[in-house]
Amino acid sequence: MPLTDHGRVRKQQFHDRLGILHHRTLHRKLKERFPAAFNQRWTRRHWLHASLFATLGALLATIVPGFSSQLEPASQVSAVLPLQLPPLTVRAPTGEGADHFWEVVEIERGQTLGQVFETMGIPVATMHRILENPANREALTRLRPGAELGFALDGEGGLRGFRFDRGPTQRVELDLRGDSIREKVLERATTTRVAVASAEIDRSLYASAVKAGLSPAAIAVMTDEIFRYDIDFKDVQPGDRFSAVVEETWRDGERIGTGRILAASFTTGSKTYTGFRFDRNGKAEYFTADGRPLKKSFIRMPIPYARLSSKFGARHHPVLGKMRMHKGVDYAAGTGTPIMAAGDAKVQFVGQQRGYGNVVILDHGRGHTTLYAHMSRFGKIRQGQQVSQGTVIGYVGSTGLATGPHLHYEFRVNGQHRNPLSVTMPPPEPLKGADLAAFKAATAPALARMESMEALLYARADVPAKKEKRG
Repeated sequence: MPLTDHGRVRKQQFHDRLGILHHRTLHRKLKERFPAAFNQRWTRRHWLHASLFATLGALLATIVPGFSSQLEPASQVSAVLPLQLPPLTVRAPTGEGADHFWEVVEIERGQTLGQVFETMGIPVATMHRILENPANREALTRLRPGAELGFALDGEGGLRGFRFDRGPTQRVELDLRGDSIREKVLERATTTRVAVASAEIDRSLYASAVKAGLSPAAIAVMTDEIFRYDIDFKDVQPGDRFSAVVEETWRDGERIGTGRILAASFTTGSKTYTGFRFDRNGKAEYFTADGRPLKKSFIRMPIPYARLSSKFGARHHPVLGKMRMHKGVDYAAGTGTPIMAAGDAKVQFVGQQRGYGNVVILDHGRGHTTLYAHMSRFGKIRQGQQVSQGTVIGYVGSTGLATGPHLHYEFRVNGQHRNPLSVTMPPPEPLKGADLAAFKAATAPALARMESMEALLYARADVPAKKEKRG
């Protein structure tokens, strides 16, 4: 309801009286606080206080109105302006994989392919369909922990595609849409680096080598190929040490495996053995630092885990029942035990010979031949074929004049029988001339890397031992 003239007058009088009361109260307070300012003449201090209060009042008069204006809602002015934008383009997904997404599963220890498919909710019939390809079956039935499988699933959980690694350099993608499976092989780039693995044996050689970064295959090369003839690894003790220069395969910044051993050293007791890889006549071999082959020309026992049952020399024949010269040695073993070639050779004879039964004769050159008799069956060899030392040429049996399963083994030099257990084996041919010069040049970097690593790891450990020995 609007106010009358009389009401406006009454309101104005009220505000005037309120102002007078406020002025009197403020005057009284100031007089109480600063009595000297009202009762006597002002001093310099009074004028200083007055100037200070005047300045503060001016500041308040400036700040407070602006602050209060921010608290009061102000009227906002807005306007709509046209903005030129490019036309909106909606593009539907196109290309392979546009209607599905990939889900990657990492194989855990003890997990099978069937369990993975079951976890993903994919029918077992689909898995069997993938495994119909022999190449896929070979790769997928040998999955190791850490291997990755990719499943391309559509919005309803159906399997549209499947991918896996067929090897270090190949990734296979399978398109399962349609009646037939379409395969695409993607080459994955890898790099090869040379590294040095070195360690001192703590509990076992295998555990120390794995901890140093060697793969089981690399450990087998070191024990069964490089130092096979010089070190009995059953006698290795804690404190023995080894080093190996190995090739490593890397992919996408991750080491995926180890390759060839370029050089290795093994210190057991007080003696150090070294071996360096070098290709001679297109064949990889290991040599000592001065170019002598580590592999011996012959192995004395061409059959593993066997018992010597009859020695070389005159004996009473167990079948003929009379004294007869035994021109070889017998190794008793179970039927089917593999028999290895004693050295690199050419197969001279494969077949049957009277009392020998199934027999194989190998020609090793320089007048040396070996004979293996009483076999139950032959290995995958043929007459005239070149075989390497350690190749399985047959299996233990009891054909011919034999009372039980065993291997009869003969060693001949220029047609004359020699005792395989005591004959002096011919040394292997060392590197000479241009081959030796090429070997020195090729192995020098590996030797330098191995020596620098050993100096770094073992120098500090050797100092206290030397001081203790000197004391």
